[in-house]
Amino acid sequence: MEIVKVIENNFSYHAPTEEQVKKYNEIREKAKELAYLLENHCPNSREKSLAMTNLEQSVMWANASVARNE
Repeated sequence: MEIVKVIENNFSYHAPTEEQVKKYNEIREKAKELAYLLENHCPNSREKSLAMTNLEQSVMWANASVARNE
């Protein structure tokens, strides 16, 4: 994809389809399961906070992948 198309795609609104909404929800639900696992197994610490932050980022980027590329 040429860079202009990439920029236009990355900085445009992508109205979700019903199928994409299902995917977003499934991604979020699986991440939520992992978040609870981390909450229950990891001591409160900087590392746990980073794990949670990066899990949130993973969900965001996974959903962006669906939005931008389908």
